[in-house]
Amino acid sequence: MVIRQLRPEEFDASMNLSEYAFQYKLPSEKRESAKKSFKPERVWGAFEDGTLEAKLTIIPFQVYIQGRVVPMGGIAGVATWPENRRQGHVANLLSHALHTMNEAGQTLSFLHPFLIPFYRKFGWEIYCEYKKYSIPVAKFPKKVEVEGKVKRDIKDIEVLDSLYNRFAVRYNGTLKRDLDWWENSVLNDEGKSAVFYSMSGEPEGYVLYKVENRELVIDEFVFLNEQARQGLWTFLANHDSMVTGASLKLVPSDDMLPFFLPDPRIGQENYPYFMGRIVNAKAFIESYTFRGHGSQKKQVIYIEDKYAPWNDGLWEWNISNEGSATLIRFEGERTEADLSCDIGTLTALMLGYKRPIEMVRYGSVTGQPAALEWFEEILPRAETALFDYF
Repeated sequence: MVIRQLRPEEFDASMNLSEYAFQYKLPSEKRESAKKSFKPERVWGAFEDGTLEAKLTIIPFQVYIQGRVVPMGGIAGVATWPENRRQGHVANLLSHALHTMNEAGQTLSFLHPFLIPFYRKFGWEIYCEYKKYSIPVAKFPKKVEVEGKVKRDIKDIEVLDSLYNRFAVRYNGTLKRDLDWWENSVLNDEGKSAVFYSMSGEPEGYVLYKVENRELVIDEFVFLNEQARQGLWTFLANHDSMVTGASLKLVPSDDMLPFFLPDPRIGQENYPYFMGRIVNAKAFIESYTFRGHGSQKKQVIYIEDKYAPWNDGLWEWNISNEGSATLIRFEGERTEADLSCDIGTLTALMLGYKRPIEMVRYGSVTGQPAALEWFEEILPRAETALFDYF
């Protein structure tokens, strides 16, 4: 088996595999458009005797972590022909992808799993979830008068992106969108948009939505303050004669809308979403800001990572009073570790999706009591979210 990047002339082989694996068929005009935008250098294939047997795509993204931008490799389009499954093709591609992302300086990787247990074996772990709401018209938020106004059909990407960034930066794991992503993955011809402006004319929130089958489908709801939230909801509630209800998806897990509804007994669901993985533990941890620790400033941690050997093993983890960190290889036996966990657990903890004390309770983090307390103390609290799909 040979693993390599695809060539421009292999678009049809790639597309045929995608259509079969994901059970869709592109019309001819859309297929031609996809061919023009095909980026073969991002697609890695497993070949046997020159035939494409399996593939995946690595998309270069940037994501917010602690308010700063971090390079991330997005894994997408993982596919193999059914006769080639369980032969190690995808496992080999994922291992190769980890090496490729590490060499490219992508310290994180995200993917949307078709099967969570499958990707957990390779070190990816759930790092965020979202809420889904279903709100009948009778339970819409109250209409209120606010200072400011809403303008429809505002698709000025500069305005939307500025609002999005100020909202998204509050979370770990949100995409830093570029112009191409806005144009081709966020906005579309069928969708509607509305922006809330303050009395001074400053944009303070937006909503992306559409009306389908008498339902208000809200794809993205971004607000910088309570005034913008109320103004946008009043605008949406004014659709009450046109719709029977509203549905919201990809709502951040810390959202408090139900609490502020006149009757919060609406349809609600928490849904595990994307998986994340630290690609390079040393680089990621050393770029992170921790809570400074005034007493014991270092611990020895064992990180288990079967598919990224540069992470696997013992490390001396030092934290300065200012919260900066170093991770230095530690020569010794695993029994000398003060803390132990696998790379997936470490990812969930570092991104803020779970807390050390929670993972200790279920045995995913083990170690000396003082070291476990140290881990809980140094790790800042954070919320995770993702408003996109790839």
